[in-house]
Amino acid sequence: MRATLRFLAACSFPVFLSACAGRYFHDAGLPPDPPPRYTLADLPEPEHWTGVVFNGAKIGFTHTRVTRAAQDGLYDIHGEAVVRFRFLGYDKRTQIRTLDTVDENGRLVRFDHRYVLDESEQSLKGEVRDGRLRYRLTSAGRTSEHEEALAESLYPAGALDLLPVLGGLRVGSAFRWLVFSGETQSLSPATQRIEAYEASDLFDGAAFRVQTELMGLSSTSWIDTRGRPLLELSMNGVMVSALEDESKAKGYLAGAAVNKDDVLVEWSLVKASLPLADPRQARFLRFAINRMPLSDERQRCSSVAGEVVCEIDAGRQTSPTPGSSESALQPSPVVQSNDPMIRLLARSIAPDAAMPAGERIGAVLAWLGKNIRKEPVDAFSALDVLDARRGECQGHAYLYAALARALGVPTRVVNGLVYTSDYGGFLYHTWAESLLADGWRAVDPTFAQAHADATHIALARGESPAELAPLVDWVGNTRIRVLEARPGP
Repeated sequence: MRATLRFLAACSFPVFLSACAGRYFHDAGLPPDPPPRYTLADLPEPEHWTGVVFNGAKIGFTHTRVTRAAQDGLYDIHGEAVVRFRFLGYDKRTQIRTLDTVDENGRLVRFDHRYVLDESEQSLKGEVRDGRLRYRLTSAGRTSEHEEALAESLYPAGALDLLPVLGGLRVGSAFRWLVFSGETQSLSPATQRIEAYEASDLFDGAAFRVQTELMGLSSTSWIDTRGRPLLELSMNGVMVSALEDESKAKGYLAGAAVNKDDVLVEWSLVKASLPLADPRQARFLRFAINRMPLSDERQRCSSVAGEVVCEIDAGRQTSPTPGSSESALQPSPVVQSNDPMIRLLARSIAPDAAMPAGERIGAVLAWLGKNIRKEPVDAFSALDVLDARRGECQGHAYLYAALARALGVPTRVVNGLVYTSDYGGFLYHTWAESLLADGWRAVDPTFAQAHADATHIALARGESPAELAPLVDWVGNTRIRVLEARPGP
């Protein structure tokens, strides 16, 4: 759970992982023989609390407890995570409560999860039976049924700290699990390697260093001989979880209420000067970036002398690929374009079925501008934004995509960076692309742009939480150098 929280000077804590690990960790000698190995019935420490530090600021806690389930031979893994921080002046809070019932080997039997993101709630309840995963997702007061066939055993993401303990803490051991993440509603393979037995200035005693890979993300944890996760580093060392007692783990809440630091902005901002008075008027942008983003007709990128150079022409459209228009008309748990409320609203916005697609786009943007407030409030889906009548950029993009699809305009969600003069650099942002006769056009509902300006750097397309997970590796690791910027006529 700690590694999947969305909801976040040389050798300074906590960014020591990449450059200064040698100063904090060292070999602890020969590990215990035989290697520590426990069952869920005899865990020495079946309950633990951790404090969560993000970019140097304490923002939350996690709590895990293992108990016997009512049914013989099964165990309940109770999970809780609370995160609270300031973002653009707003107090933001995420809360996760999970109950995963597993067998003695940690295999998932049933689950009941609840997620709160600012003012939006989402719940997930399901089971594994007869080789199939079945669950009900409830969001914005609507419930949908989902089912997937399983070719192998399934494990809950909330058990990843426990699985190496059940398998045996032997240096050199490697494990692979098929994992269900309730936060992303996805099945993904996870690998775990026990790499070393180490001591550290950051925790007492010695522990096994475990490397975990899941959904393209990496985390490193140190688990002691009693099976306790003493420390975990994720998001390239920016997020740190450390074992604490309950009072200390929860103690951050009072301070978070008065902490005025925008830790998310400070961490994610990509500083770069832009020689334009108004970036919203940019029609051409040429820049160097330290890794390859998306590349297409609108955003053409190539490797030049050891770096990636891209040119964005806001006047160019991207050619559709086979099947892309059909998939961009389909509803999803995030973009509920087939919901009766969405469809009714869409018809009221653009009642003339013969209206050209470009005019339908303009009508939806105009309605959003008049009726949906722009506030940094997160939501799970388009319906959450419609109910609250406010949202941040992602929420605006979700609702725009839902209304556009309901009007028959193929639309997909794009995630990347956009330039902001307020902070003197690029911040992470979400917008959309809609398909017209001449190709995919970038549309930004947050800025009410029917043709998004050229400072929109596309990194990934997708709307589901699983599709967004790879973006985490971009944040905090991106460097941009603006080479040329030109306004439109």
